[in-house]
Amino acid sequence: MATDRRLSYGNIVLSRAAKKIFVVDERAAVAFAGLYGDVSGLVRFLQADISAYKLIANAPVTIRSIARRLSVLMYSYKWFPFFVETLVGGVESDGTPRLYVLDPLGSILEEDYTAVGSGATIAFGFLENNYSSNVTVEEAEKIALSAVRTAIGRDIGSGDGIDIVTITRNGARERSVTLRIVES
Repeated sequence: MATDRRLSYGNIVLSRAAKKIFVVDERAAVAFAGLYGDVSGLVRFLQADISAYKLIANAPVTIRSIARRLSVLMYSYKWFPFFVETLVGGVESDGTPRLYVLDPLGSILEEDYTAVGSGATIAFGFLENNYSSNVTVEEAEKIALSAVRTAIGRDIGSGDGIDIVTITRNGARERSVTLRIVES
């Protein structure tokens, strides 16, 4: 999973170092596009909810369960929704990768690949041409980076670096990529 670092509001850049992707469990991450206040509140809720679940159930939480719990919360605020688009991704304990996309009202869909945010339509074009179901982890990482780079190149609301989380059965690894600015 990969995100850019630009936080914009209309045609104003509010931050060039916004974190939009969060590891919420050893094999799960969430990524958001939308209002940053809603993002931080949902991340705090989700981290607390996952911790409570693991203490009570004494078992690991599944990626689908994380997506469903977030979906229920978002739907419960349907009259005053969170203004976010959400991705929940990770690897189940048996090694099965999962990716879910949620809209602001909590509708949930499982996908092989997806994109959200202002650069999503641009990223989708790249993803559709480059994704296949038998990619390796290294290939998937390159595809995610290139999809975000492609969106950054054409979408004014995207930019200022890339954060990427690579999740395998062994856990999640976070890193950042700084983009080189080319002036002509």
